Amino acid sequence: MSDLILGRLLLRETFSLSESAGGGRTMSLQGKEVTPLISRDELVERHEGVLGLIGALVPARWEEKSERDGYYTITDASCDYTDRARQRIGWTTWKLTLLRHGADSDVDLESRLTGAVRKNDFSLGGERWHAPPIGTYGYHTGPTLPSVMTRTTTDGAITVYRGIPAGVSPRWGCAVRDYMRGRARLRSVGAERVGVGYRVAAADWELSNGLVRVRPLLTGGSLEVAAFTGGVWRPRAWWVEVGGVQVAQWESATLLRNNAEQVILRLTASRSPVGRVVLDLTLRRGSRMVEGYLQRGDSGTLAVYLAVAEVLTNNTSYLVRSTDDAAGDRVALGSARTYTAHASGGLTKASTTALDFWLGVVAGGSSAAAGDTALDLRNQYVGAMPEVTAAVRR
Repeated sequence: MSDLILGRLLLRETFSLSESAGGGRTMSLQGKEVTPLISRDELVERHEGVLGLIGALVPARWEEKSERDGYYTITDASCDYTDRARQRIGWTTWKLTLLRHGADSDVDLESRLTGAVRKNDFSLGGERWHAPPIGTYGYHTGPTLPSVMTRTTTDGAITVYRGIPAGVSPRWGCAVRDYMRGRARLRSVGAERVGVGYRVAAADWELSNGLVRVRPLLTGGSLEVAAFTGGVWRPRAWWVEVGGVQVAQWESATLLRNNAEQVILRLTASRSPVGRVVLDLTLRRGSRMVEGYLQRGDSGTLAVYLAVAEVLTNNTSYLVRSTDDAAGDRVALGSARTYTAHASGGLTKASTTALDFWLGVVAGGSSAAAGDTALDLRNQYVGAMPEVTAAVRR
């Protein structure tokens, strides 16, 4: 059985396809996924994954029809689902329409950095930075060249471009097979999720970009945030606190955005006797930090701090450990807004309905590479911008 890979979605390769060239070259595909050839969970995941592709720019790879490999936009998607539980069989029949941009040798990817510098209380100008996939080549920003640094991820070394000139949308080339390397991703119940329509288990999920990994904790904290340094994951537990009460368990998890560049996950929990707390977590490709936005319905105190206390130095817009830990790193966090340093190593804000923050580490401690210092992480947080990736002919 041959495979068709559309972005992060694996499907059974179809025996035939149809193409047309009016108003752009389009391709129509249809196929069928069947259980018990694959598990029922895989069947549901592929069904939801097909529907989750609508509007996405994807690298497409055929195992047998490799001459059709290239970059496509999914313009239409549909699925028919049948589940005969008593007979232990089920299937989904899917249909996709793809607009072909071209082979990877014909196409540039263009990152359109959108938005403005994050509003902040510290007169920070932020930094325009970008991390395309591992294996990218020919990165072009016109006559003004950005600076370059590398970070070692679980997928390999990713290049981060810093100081991208204003008003420029970088262009770069990337082999289809490399596009998903170093991506932001979310896994839940053992599978990486495609799109935003699939249910995420509140107590069983994992955000990762190969540099930062975030998980829920059932005891001893609200979140586990791990940094990949020295070839291993190094976790720390964090408490999220609302009105003096620690969030011990998240009751729901919702995917708000899920593509290779950025994943946003929304967590909610009840407050006693009534109300809720909402936490949005954002993880970007190539980033050393996870971003958080914590909200409560009424005005009061919000806080995020280490479950195992560490002594951190407060530098007005961020906090950082003053000495290297046992792994040679230094935990760091900050906010775009004024805050009060928490005694356990964290930040707190009174009389507010929202608290923004970032959590990360200075990888390499006192010998950290440029771009991984707490000061640089702060500037990248304030200047970090969502990106829209488009395919353009060379």
